[in-house]
Amino acid sequence: MKALVTGGAGFIGSHLSERLLDQGAEVTAIDCFTDYYPRPLKEANIAGLRGRPGYRLVEASIADADLPALLEGVTHVFHLAAQAGVRKSWGREFQIYTSLNVDATQILLEACVGRPIERVVYASSSSVYGDHVQLPMQEEVPLHPVSPYGVTKLAAEQLCYLYHVNHGVPAVSLRYFTVYGPRQRPDMGFNRFFSAILDGRPIVQYGDGLQTRDFTFVADAAWATATAAVRGVPGRVYNIGGGSRVSLVEVFDLLAKVTGREVRVERQPPQKGDMRDTYADTTLARTDLGFQPSVNLEDGLRAMYRWMEATRA
Repeated sequence: MKALVTGGAGFIGSHLSERLLDQGAEVTAIDCFTDYYPRPLKEANIAGLRGRPGYRLVEASIADADLPALLEGVTHVFHLAAQAGVRKSWGREFQIYTSLNVDATQILLEACVGRPIERVVYASSSSVYGDHVQLPMQEEVPLHPVSPYGVTKLAAEQLCYLYHVNHGVPAVSLRYFTVYGPRQRPDMGFNRFFSAILDGRPIVQYGDGLQTRDFTFVADAAWATATAAVRGVPGRVYNIGGGSRVSLVEVFDLLAKVTGREVRVERQPPQKGDMRDTYADTTLARTDLGFQPSVNLEDGLRAMYRWMEATRA
Protein backbone atom coordinates (compact mmCIF):
# COMPACT_ATOMS: atom_id res chain seq x y z
CA MET A 1 0.00 0.00 0.00
CA LYS A 2 1.15 3.50 -0.87
CA ALA A 3 -1.15 5.80 1.10
CA LEU A 4 -1.98 9.50 1.03
CA VAL A 5 -3.43 10.66 4.36
CA THR A 6 -5.00 14.12 4.41
CA GLY A 7 -5.15 15.73 7.84
CA GLY A 8 -2.25 13.46 8.70
CA ALA A 9 -1.01 15.52 11.64
CA GLY A 10 -4.38 15.51 13.36
CA PHE A 11 -5.80 13.39 16.16
CA ILE A 12 -7.07 10.43 14.14
CA GLY A 13 -4.80 11.04 11.15
CA SER A 14 -1.62 10.58 13.18
CA HIS A 15 -2.91 7.34 14.72
CA LEU A 16 -3.94 6.08 11.29
CA SER A 17 -0.52 6.92 9.84
CA GLU A 18 1.15 4.92 12.60
CA ARG A 19 -1.08 1.92 11.95
CA LEU A 20 -0.45 2.03 8.21
CA LEU A 21 3.32 2.22 8.71
CA ASP A 22 3.17 -0.66 11.17
CA GLN A 23 1.39 -2.67 8.47
CA GLY A 24 4.19 -1.98 5.99
CA ALA A 25 2.59 0.81 3.98
CA GLU A 26 4.32 3.92 2.65
CA VAL A 27 2.58 7.03 3.97
CA THR A 28 2.53 10.55 2.60
CA ALA A 29 0.70 12.78 5.07
CA ILE A 30 -0.58 16.20 4.06
CA ASP A 31 -1.66 18.80 6.59
CA CYS A 32 -2.02 22.57 6.37
CA PHE A 33 -1.77 23.15 10.15
CA THR A 34 -4.81 25.41 10.42
CA ASP A 35 -5.07 27.65 13.46
CA TYR A 36 -8.11 25.77 14.82
CA TYR A 37 -5.84 24.72 17.69
CA PRO A 38 -2.15 25.37 18.46
CA ARG A 39 0.37 24.00 15.98
CA PRO A 40 2.69 22.55 18.67
CA LEU A 41 -0.04 20.04 19.57
CA LYS A 42 -0.10 18.73 16.00
CA GLU A 43 3.68 18.68 15.92
CA ALA A 44 3.59 16.52 19.04
CA ASN A 45 1.11 14.17 17.32
CA ILE A 46 3.61 13.36 14.58
CA ALA A 47 6.85 13.55 16.60
CA GLY A 48 7.09 9.76 16.60
CA LEU A 49 6.37 9.57 12.87
CA ARG A 50 9.07 11.92 11.64
CA GLY A 51 12.10 9.94 10.55
CA ARG A 52 10.29 6.63 10.26
CA PRO A 53 11.09 4.77 7.02
CA GLY A 54 8.30 5.21 4.48
CA TYR A 55 6.85 8.37 6.07
CA ARG A 56 6.74 11.81 4.48
CA LEU A 57 4.93 14.96 5.60
CA VAL A 58 3.80 17.62 3.15
CA GLU A 59 2.65 20.93 4.60
CA ALA A 60 -0.03 22.30 2.28
CA SER A 61 -3.76 22.70 1.95
CA ILE A 62 -5.63 20.44 -0.45
CA ALA A 63 -6.58 23.47 -2.52
CA ASP A 64 -2.94 24.56 -2.94
CA ALA A 65 -1.19 21.18 -3.09
CA ASP A 66 0.21 19.65 -6.25
CA LEU A 67 -2.27 16.78 -6.16
CA PRO A 68 -1.18 15.10 -9.42
CA ALA A 69 2.33 14.79 -7.99
CA LEU A 70 1.09 13.66 -4.56
CA LEU A 71 -1.22 11.04 -6.08
CA GLU A 72 1.43 9.60 -8.42
CA GLY A 73 1.72 5.90 -7.57
CA VAL A 74 -0.72 6.17 -4.65
CA THR A 75 -2.91 3.09 -4.15
CA HIS A 76 -5.09 4.33 -1.28
CA VAL A 77 -6.34 7.76 -0.20
CA PHE A 78 -7.52 8.49 3.34
CA HIS A 79 -9.34 11.81 3.52
CA LEU A 80 -9.41 12.97 7.13
CA ALA A 81 -8.68 16.67 6.62
CA ALA A 82 -11.58 18.89 7.72
CA GLN A 83 -12.54 21.87 9.82
CA ALA A 84 -13.84 20.26 13.00
CA GLY A 85 -16.25 21.46 15.66
CA VAL A 86 -20.03 21.68 15.82
CA ARG A 87 -20.30 24.78 17.99
CA LYS A 88 -17.93 26.93 15.94
CA SER A 89 -19.62 26.21 12.61
CA TRP A 90 -22.32 28.88 12.90
CA GLY A 91 -22.34 32.39 11.45
CA ARG A 92 -19.38 33.80 9.57
CA GLU A 93 -17.27 30.76 10.40
CA PHE A 94 -19.44 28.65 8.09
CA GLN A 95 -17.49 29.68 5.00
CA ILE A 96 -14.39 28.09 6.53
CA TYR A 97 -16.32 24.84 6.88
CA THR A 98 -17.62 24.91 3.31
CA SER A 99 -14.12 25.64 2.02
CA LEU A 100 -12.24 23.01 4.02
CA ASN A 101 -14.92 20.32 4.24
CA VAL A 102 -16.85 20.55 0.97
CA ASP A 103 -14.68 22.36 -1.58
CA ALA A 104 -11.52 20.54 -0.56
CA THR A 105 -13.27 17.17 -0.82
CA GLN A 106 -14.46 17.95 -4.34
CA ILE A 107 -10.95 19.05 -5.37
CA LEU A 108 -9.43 15.85 -4.01
CA LEU A 109 -12.05 13.58 -5.61
CA GLU A 110 -11.66 15.34 -8.95
CA ALA A 111 -7.92 14.72 -8.77
CA CYS A 112 -8.59 11.00 -8.19
CA VAL A 113 -10.67 10.61 -11.36
CA GLY A 114 -9.04 8.29 -13.87
CA ARG A 115 -6.32 7.13 -11.51
CA PRO A 116 -5.78 3.46 -10.55
CA ILE A 117 -6.62 4.08 -6.90
CA GLU A 118 -7.97 1.06 -5.02
CA ARG A 119 -9.90 2.99 -2.35
CA VAL A 120 -10.67 6.50 -1.21
CA VAL A 121 -11.74 6.37 2.45
CA TYR A 122 -13.58 9.46 3.66
CA ALA A 123 -13.89 10.31 7.36
CA SER A 124 -17.46 11.43 7.98
CA SER A 125 -19.31 11.93 11.26
CA SER A 126 -22.33 10.83 13.25
CA SER A 127 -23.31 14.53 13.09
CA VAL A 128 -24.98 13.81 9.75
CA TYR A 129 -27.86 11.98 11.47
CA GLY A 130 -29.50 14.71 13.52
CA ASP A 131 -32.02 14.07 16.28
CA HIS A 132 -35.01 12.54 14.51
CA VAL A 133 -33.53 9.10 13.99
CA GLN A 134 -34.44 5.82 15.64
CA LEU A 135 -31.71 4.33 17.83
CA PRO A 136 -29.43 2.61 17.10
CA MET A 137 -28.69 4.68 14.00
CA GLN A 138 -28.61 2.78 10.73
CA GLU A 139 -26.79 4.01 7.63
CA GLU A 140 -29.78 4.04 5.28
CA VAL A 141 -32.14 6.26 7.33
CA PRO A 142 -33.02 9.81 6.19
CA LEU A 143 -30.44 12.30 7.43
CA HIS A 144 -31.24 15.64 9.05
CA PRO A 145 -28.10 17.20 10.58
CA VAL A 146 -28.75 19.88 13.19
CA SER A 147 -25.47 21.79 12.83
CA PRO A 148 -23.73 23.55 9.94
CA TYR A 149 -20.76 21.24 10.55
CA GLY A 150 -22.99 18.21 10.05
CA VAL A 151 -24.32 19.70 6.82
CA THR A 152 -20.79 20.01 5.41
CA LYS A 153 -19.87 16.45 6.40
CA LEU A 154 -23.01 15.14 4.72
CA ALA A 155 -22.31 17.20 1.60
CA ALA A 156 -18.83 15.69 1.38
CA GLU A 157 -20.32 12.19 1.78
CA GLN A 158 -22.62 12.89 -1.15
CA LEU A 159 -19.68 14.07 -3.23
CA CYS A 160 -17.91 10.78 -2.53
CA TYR A 161 -20.97 8.87 -3.66
CA LEU A 162 -21.53 10.83 -6.86
CA TYR A 163 -17.86 10.59 -7.85
CA HIS A 164 -18.12 6.84 -7.35
CA VAL A 165 -21.32 6.55 -9.40
CA ASN A 166 -20.30 8.90 -12.21
CA HIS A 167 -16.53 8.54 -12.37
CA GLY A 168 -15.80 5.19 -10.76
CA VAL A 169 -13.83 6.65 -7.86
CA PRO A 170 -13.84 3.77 -5.32
CA ALA A 171 -14.97 5.89 -2.37
CA VAL A 172 -16.02 4.54 1.02
CA SER A 173 -17.34 6.76 3.84
CA LEU A 174 -17.03 6.10 7.57
CA ARG A 175 -19.26 7.82 10.09
CA TYR A 176 -17.18 8.14 13.27
CA PHE A 177 -19.06 8.25 16.56
CA THR A 178 -17.33 10.50 19.16
CA VAL A 179 -13.73 9.33 18.89
CA TYR A 180 -11.57 9.81 21.99
CA GLY A 181 -8.17 8.78 23.29
CA PRO A 182 -4.58 10.04 23.39
CA ARG A 183 -3.97 13.14 21.21
CA GLN A 184 -7.63 14.14 21.25
CA ARG A 185 -8.09 17.76 20.21
CA PRO A 186 -8.21 20.27 23.08
CA ASP A 187 -11.72 21.41 22.13
CA MET A 188 -13.20 17.91 22.43
CA GLY A 189 -15.12 16.70 25.46
CA PHE A 190 -12.82 14.32 27.28
CA ASN A 191 -9.79 16.54 26.77
CA ARG A 192 -11.69 19.47 28.28
CA PHE A 193 -13.01 17.29 31.12
CA PHE A 194 -9.61 15.88 32.07
CA SER A 195 -8.01 19.32 31.80
CA ALA A 196 -10.58 20.75 34.20
CA ILE A 197 -10.06 17.91 36.68
CA LEU A 198 -6.27 18.26 36.55
CA ASP A 199 -6.59 22.03 37.08
CA GLY A 200 -9.07 21.63 39.92
CA ARG A 201 -11.77 23.43 37.93
CA PRO A 202 -15.41 22.35 37.52
CA ILE A 203 -16.40 20.57 34.33
CA VAL A 204 -18.84 22.52 32.19
CA GLN A 205 -21.99 20.52 31.48
CA TYR A 206 -24.25 21.79 28.69
CA GLY A 207 -27.85 20.74 29.15
CA ASP A 208 -29.29 18.29 31.67
CA GLY A 209 -26.48 15.73 31.44
CA LEU A 210 -28.81 12.97 30.27
CA GLN A 211 -27.75 13.26 26.63
CA THR A 212 -25.89 10.16 25.42
CA ARG A 213 -22.96 9.43 23.14
CA ASP A 214 -21.53 6.31 21.57
CA PHE A 215 -17.83 6.67 22.38
CA THR A 216 -15.17 5.12 20.13
CA PHE A 217 -11.54 4.63 21.14
CA VAL A 218 -9.13 6.07 18.59
CA ALA A 219 -7.26 2.80 18.03
CA ASP A 220 -10.54 1.14 17.03
CA ALA A 221 -11.35 4.03 14.68
CA ALA A 222 -7.89 3.79 13.09
CA TRP A 223 -8.26 0.01 12.67
CA ALA A 224 -11.61 0.43 10.97
CA THR A 225 -10.25 3.14 8.68
CA ALA A 226 -7.25 1.09 7.59
CA THR A 227 -9.42 -1.97 7.06
CA ALA A 228 -12.04 -0.07 5.04
CA ALA A 229 -9.30 0.64 2.50
CA VAL A 230 -9.05 -3.08 1.83
CA ARG A 231 -12.46 -4.54 2.62
CA GLY A 232 -14.84 -1.59 2.31
CA VAL A 233 -17.31 -1.77 -0.56
CA PRO A 234 -17.05 1.30 -2.83
CA GLY A 235 -20.16 3.46 -2.63
CA ARG A 236 -21.07 2.30 0.86
CA VAL A 237 -21.18 4.15 4.17
CA TYR A 238 -20.27 2.50 7.48
CA ASN A 239 -21.00 3.46 11.08
CA ILE A 240 -17.91 3.21 13.28
CA GLY A 241 -19.02 3.24 16.91
CA GLY A 242 -17.42 1.90 20.04
CA GLY A 243 -20.52 0.33 21.55
CA SER A 244 -20.02 2.40 24.72
CA ARG A 245 -23.18 4.50 24.75
CA VAL A 246 -23.48 6.30 28.07
CA SER A 247 -24.99 9.51 29.38
CA LEU A 248 -22.93 12.51 30.36
CA VAL A 249 -23.67 12.04 34.06
CA GLU A 250 -22.44 8.44 33.81
CA VAL A 251 -19.29 9.76 32.14
CA PHE A 252 -18.63 12.02 35.11
CA ASP A 253 -18.84 9.03 37.47
CA LEU A 254 -16.32 7.18 35.30
CA LEU A 255 -13.98 10.16 35.24
CA ALA A 256 -13.98 10.28 39.04
CA LYS A 257 -13.21 6.56 39.13
CA VAL A 258 -10.41 6.78 36.56
CA THR A 259 -8.72 9.86 38.03
CA GLY A 260 -9.37 9.24 41.70
CA ARG A 261 -10.28 12.92 42.00
CA GLU A 262 -13.38 14.90 42.81
CA VAL A 263 -15.43 15.88 39.77
CA ARG A 264 -17.30 19.14 40.14
CA VAL A 265 -19.86 20.19 37.55
CA GLU A 266 -20.96 23.63 36.36
CA ARG A 267 -24.27 23.47 34.51
CA GLN A 268 -24.97 25.68 31.50
CA PRO A 269 -27.77 25.79 28.90
CA PRO A 270 -27.71 23.40 25.92
CA GLN A 271 -25.65 24.48 22.91
CA LYS A 272 -27.14 24.93 19.44
CA GLY A 273 -26.23 22.09 17.11
CA ASP A 274 -25.48 19.53 19.82
CA MET A 275 -27.26 16.25 19.14
CA ARG A 276 -29.29 14.72 21.96
CA ASP A 277 -28.22 11.11 21.47
CA THR A 278 -25.93 9.03 19.27
CA TYR A 279 -25.76 5.27 19.06
CA ALA A 280 -24.29 3.38 16.11
CA ASP A 281 -25.70 0.26 14.52
CA THR A 282 -22.42 -1.29 13.34
CA THR A 283 -23.92 -4.38 11.69
CA LEU A 284 -22.70 -3.39 8.23
CA ALA A 285 -19.18 -2.61 9.47
CA ARG A 286 -19.06 -5.96 11.28
CA THR A 287 -20.22 -7.79 8.16
CA ASP A 288 -18.02 -6.10 5.56
CA LEU A 289 -15.00 -5.01 7.60
CA GLY A 290 -15.00 -7.48 10.47
CA PHE A 291 -15.17 -4.46 12.78
CA GLN A 292 -15.36 -5.24 16.48
CA PRO A 293 -14.45 -2.57 19.06
CA SER A 294 -11.66 -3.83 21.30
CA VAL A 295 -11.41 -1.08 23.95
CA ASN A 296 -14.19 -0.38 26.42
CA LEU A 297 -14.85 3.11 27.73
CA GLU A 298 -13.23 2.74 31.15
CA ASP A 299 -9.99 1.28 29.72
CA GLY A 300 -9.94 3.89 26.99
CA LEU A 301 -10.38 6.72 29.49
CA ARG A 302 -7.55 5.35 31.61
CA ALA A 303 -5.27 5.34 28.58
CA MET A 304 -6.24 8.90 27.71
CA TYR A 305 -5.79 10.11 31.28
CA ARG A 306 -2.29 8.59 31.43
CA TRP A 307 -1.45 10.42 28.21
CA MET A 308 -2.73 13.74 29.54
CA GLU A 309 -0.79 13.35 32.80
CA ALA A 310 2.37 12.51 30.86
CA THR A 311 1.86 15.42 28.48
CA ARG A 312 1.54 17.86 31.36
CA ALA A 313 4.56 16.38 33.11
